Amino acid sequence: MPSLNWIGKDKVLNHHNEVPYRVLNKKYSYGDDDAGNMVIHGDNLEALKSLLPKYEGKIRCIYIDPPYNTGNEGWIYNDNVNDPKIKKWLGEVVGKEGDDLSRHDKWLCMIYPRLRLLQKLMHRDEGVIFISIDENEIETLKMVCNEIFGKSKHIATIAWQKRYSRENRGAFGDAHEYILVYASNVEKFKEIHHKVGFDEKQEKIYKNPNNDPKGRWRGVPMTAQGYRPNQMYGIETPSGKVVYPPKGRCWSTVESEYKKLLAAGRIYFGKNGDGQPQTIRYLSEVEGAVPWSWWPSDEVGHTDEAKKEIMSIFPDRESIFDTPKPLRLIERILQIATDKDSIILDSFAGSGTTAHAVLNINRKDGGERKFIIIEMDEYADEITAERVKRVIQGYGEGNNKKDGIGGGFSFYELGEQLLIDNENINPDVDNEVIREYIWYMETKKSYERSNANDNPYYLGIHNDTAYYFNYEKDRQTVLDNEFLKSIKTKADAYVIYSDTCNLSDTKMNRFNITFKKIPRDIARL
Repeated sequence: MPSLNWIGKDKVLNHHNEVPYRVLNKKYSYGDDDAGNMVIHGDNLEALKSLLPKYEGKIRCIYIDPPYNTGNEGWIYNDNVNDPKIKKWLGEVVGKEGDDLSRHDKWLCMIYPRLRLLQKLMHRDEGVIFISIDENEIETLKMVCNEIFGKSKHIATIAWQKRYSRENRGAFGDAHEYILVYASNVEKFKEIHHKVGFDEKQEKIYKNPNNDPKGRWRGVPMTAQGYRPNQMYGIETPSGKVVYPPKGRCWSTVESEYKKLLAAGRIYFGKNGDGQPQTIRYLSEVEGAVPWSWWPSDEVGHTDEAKKEIMSIFPDRESIFDTPKPLRLIERILQIATDKDSIILDSFAGSGTTAHAVLNINRKDGGERKFIIIEMDEYADEITAERVKRVIQGYGEGNNKKDGIGGGFSFYELGEQLLIDNENINPDVDNEVIREYIWYMETKKSYERSNANDNPYYLGIHNDTAYYFNYEKDRQTVLDNEFLKSIKTKADAYVIYSDTCNLSDTKMNRFNITFKKIPRDIARL
C-alpha cells in the first residue's frame, strides 16, 4: 500500500512517544460529582498522553473536528519536535494556499502524532473514530488514517450536507463536508453498532389504527413492479370488494403466501376494509436501518442551525465560532457508535458540542455515557465548560427557555511533567499519580488502588506477577530481607522498584524477583 510522504514525516513518526506525561490537575467540579465526565484545558497532544495510564484501549467512540487547513482559520503549529526544520514552524500562523508552501506539511505533522495517541486510546474490539474534514485535506487525511489505523479498518467516508441554501460563491457551491470513519474491528462494528434506531420523525410512521395488541405498525403496500402471471390474482377485501394490482405492477407474493399472511392477521385493507392490501410490519420487529454515507441537513442539522444553538446558549456573545457542528450531527454519531455505558472522547472540543450531545442522548435513553473533551485555547473554561454548565442547569428565557438536563463534570488543567527530562520521577508529583504511571508502564492497564492486606508499596498483580513500588519522596529505599517479610501476596513472580537492592542473587532467583531501580535524581533528595 503506498504511503504519503511530507516534510518532517520522519521526525513525527514517533513523536507521540517523546511527548512528556503531564499530571491532570482537577480545578473544580460542577453538578454531579460522580458523573465521571472531564473537561480538560491544555495542549491536546499532551492531554491525550496524560490519559493513557487510565484510558488506553477503553474509549469506545472518538469524534474530532480538527482545523481543516483552509488558510482562513489562523491555527498555529506548536508541537515542539526536536528537529531544526520543524522548530522554525513553532508559533507560526499557518498561511493560505500559495502563501505558505509548507502549510500541508505543518498540518500533517500536527495531526499525525495525535492520531497515533487516539489509536492507543481506542477500545481494542469496539472502538470507532469519526473525523470531520473538508476538501482541503480529505485525501491526505485518508492516506494517513489508512497508515495508522489500517486501510481495512475504514468503515465509510460520510458526506454531510452542511448547507441547505445556495450560495453564489466560487465555481461550485460549498454544500458538504466529510466524516471519515475507522473502526478497531470492522466485523465487530457491523455486529454491534451498524444499526441505527429510529428518530422521532421516523417513529411517527408507525401507528396503531386498529388497536392491534402487538403494538404500533406500518402498512407496506403489497405490490411489486412488473408482471408475473402467478401474482396477478384477485383479492377479496373484508367489504366484499375484489381488488387487483395497479397497472404496471403485480402482487409482491404468490397467492398461497398471501393466504398465510391473511390468516396470521398480517394484512390490512384500510379503515373501511375496502382498500388495497398492505402487509403489516410491526415496530417491535424492526432493528433499525444501516446508516447511509449521505447525511442530509434535514436529518443531522447544518451550520446555520449550529450557530443558532450557540447563540441561544450564549446570547450575550457574538460570532463565538464560525463553523460549529450541529448538535444533531454529533447525536447521530453517538446513536450509531455508542452503548449506554460508552466513553466518548473529543480532543478538539471547541464549543463543547460533543459534551452537550452526550448529556442529551443520555437523557433520551437513560444511558450513563461519559465524555472526555479537550480544548487547548483560553476559552476552555469560559466557553467550552460554560456551555456544559448551562446545558446542565438550563438556559434561556421566556419561550426560549431550556430546562436543565442534569449531569456533571470536572474541569482539569495540565500540570507538571511526571518525569523530569523524560527520565527522573518528579518528586513534586502526587505519589498516587506516580504509582498509576508505574503500573501503566508495566502492564498497560489502568491502575486501581488495592485494598489487599499487603504492605503500602503494593501496586497489584497482573499475569501472576505482583508489583511493588518501594518509593518515598524524601529518602532512599532498600529492597532487603525486612522488605521481603512484609510481602503477603503470593505470586509466580515479583517486580519490585526500590532505590537499592541488598538481596543476594540466590534469593532473587529463589523467589523469582526482578529488581528495578527507581528513576530519580538522587541529588535532589
